[in-house]
Amino acid sequence: MNHDQQTFVPDDFDVPDGLAGDGFRLEPLGEQHNERDLAAWTGSIAHIRATPGFVGRGWPPVEGMSAEANRGDLARHARDFAERRGFTYTVLEGDDEVIGCLYMYPGKDDPHSVQVSSWVRADRAHLDLPLYEAVSRWLREAWPFGQGRIDYAPR
Repeated sequence: MNHDQQTFVPDDFDVPDGLAGDGFRLEPLGEQHNERDLAAWTGSIAHIRATPGFVGRGWPPVEGMSAEANRGDLARHARDFAERRGFTYTVLEGDDEVIGCLYMYPGKDDPHSVQVSSWVRADRAHLDLPLYEAVSRWLREAWPFGQGRIDYAPR
């Protein structure tokens, strides 16, 4: 690692391996989620594009994505997680059903801030606010980001 480069989280920070919420739980996103992740977002493209934090961003692609391309995205997110450059968690329900995703990456303008976005499937829209509230609390209590450094579109 280049030590001249500012790290997203301190070297001694123990990155949480998940969060248990009310009706959902988070675990680090990886290639093992590919089929379930792809089905989750491709079935909710219009809903996700209308979710705060995704409006006007061009994701997800309206034409969808191949399973191989999606797996590549998941592998990239897992690498970022392992290298502490960004943290992406899958949102799970019940028996490991993928119902959404949470992304945490350094802010574009301020690498000491965190850009956070999350989505849930259209058929789980009622969980968007509880997810937002639980993650917001988690960011304040368990992560090393100070007040005013968290950019997470309000619900």
